[in-house]
Formats: sequence, structure tokens, C-alpha cells
Amino acid sequence: MRPLKDGIRSLVKIDFYGNVHKYFRGSDKEARFANEVRILKALEQRGCQNVPHFIECDESELHLVTSNCGSPAPNLSRKKSDSLFQKLEEQFGVRHDDPEPRNITYDNKAGQFCIIDFELATLLEAPESA
Repeated sequence: MRPLKDGIRSLVKIDFYGNVHKYFRGSDKEARFANEVRILKALEQRGCQNVPHFIECDESELHLVTSNCGSPAPNLSRKKSDSLFQKLEEQFGVRHDDPEPRNITYDNKAGQFCIIDFELATLLEAPESA
């Protein structure tokens, strides 16, 4: 697997098929892992298409596997990133607790911006329209 990020809070790799493997580490790693799994499953159930799709996880290793959501979008404006996070909350009932442009990618295959890293997010009531 090709390393993508080796940080204090996680090790992220991409496999041969393009899937993202995230290994949680650091403070509160168990809670962050459980939260990201819960949020991704809820978003999938609510029909959100611009987030990673949950594939599998191994709780004993704090290892999460998701679909790939493209590459970082370093030139994304704050206005655009704010609107993506607002849509996530209003349409899908998830408040991203780290709503920074670094948590936005661009997926060339899907032709859309995507939101990633839900270890710090809050699951709200499902909106009526979801």
C-alpha cells in the first residue's frame, strides 16, 4: 500500500484498488474511530454522495477502509468550503466539527467536491428531506 499521510492522529494508506485505509492513533483514538464509522454509515443511509463510502473496519486494529474521494483541493475558497459543510449539516444532518478546507477533496471521476475525515463530527437528527 502507498502511504498517503503519516500523522500524529492517523496513518492513511491507499491500496492497489484505490481504497483508503485509515489507522487511528493518538489521543481518544477509540472514540474517534467509532465516531467516524458511525457517521459514515449514517451518511450512506441518508443518501449523501460526496463523502467516502464505508467498506469495512477492524475495531481491534482501529482500521477503517473507505472509498477514495480524490485528491486535496488546495485552491478551494473558504466560501465554497463553508457552503459544502453547511449543505452537509442542512441536508444530511451531520455537523463537521473541523470544517476546514483541508477536509475537502476533489473527485475527478465523480466530478465533485467531497468532504472527508469525520472522526470529529456530530450526528444530528435526520432532516425531513433526507
